[in-house]
Amino acid sequence: MFGRVAGHYDLLNHLLSANIDRRWRAKTVRRVSEVLGRPDAICLDLCCGTGDLMIALQKAGPSRVLGSDFCHPMLLAARVKRPAAELFEADALRLPLRDHSLDLITVAFGFRNLANYRRGIEEALRVLKPGGTAAILEFSQPRNRAFRAAYNFYSRGILPAIGGLISGSRDAYTYLPDSVRKFPSADELEEQMRAAGFREVRHEFMTGGIVALHLATA
Repeated sequence: MFGRVAGHYDLLNHLLSANIDRRWRAKTVRRVSEVLGRPDAICLDLCCGTGDLMIALQKAGPSRVLGSDFCHPMLLAARVKRPAAELFEADALRLPLRDHSLDLITVAFGFRNLANYRRGIEEALRVLKPGGTAAILEFSQPRNRAFRAAYNFYSRGILPAIGGLISGSRDAYTYLPDSVRKFPSADELEEQMRAAGFREVRHEFMTGGIVALHLATA
């Protein structure tokens, strides 16, 4: 499904979010800037898609930033945008990395697509060094009732119509709001991360609660 929309993915991300997705990623980069500023740090943008967050992370400092995704066409699109990027195709639940080999893991709008959230959290914890940072940027549900109703009308009605028209794959943009509804709340995901062994787990909402940024220490 993601392979079918890879060619229109960036355009639709920016169009359907009114370009606010750029601000969400920029804020994520700011929150992990301390790690990115270390020349010896090794970072991984997991579920990197076409590479928007990975590229922003690379531009933010001298650290080494890798990108990984399960979808080959997405990685090909990322390669076009960043020919020198270190990319590899892998399952986020079984990463081909040594234990305690990373200083930072980021995931932007890909974590909810994992087949097993708890396993994904445990795998991130496995490959992070003690004291390493995890940053998960993911869709959430607005807490204000009126805003949530308007957001749900847009995400369930307008978004699939526009996304399907431009990409030719309406099911991919019907899947998006469906996956958000099934995804744990920000509080629930925070509790899962804490139960798996992460420390200093916290989250912050953006744009009225449409997205939440989760930060934690291994």
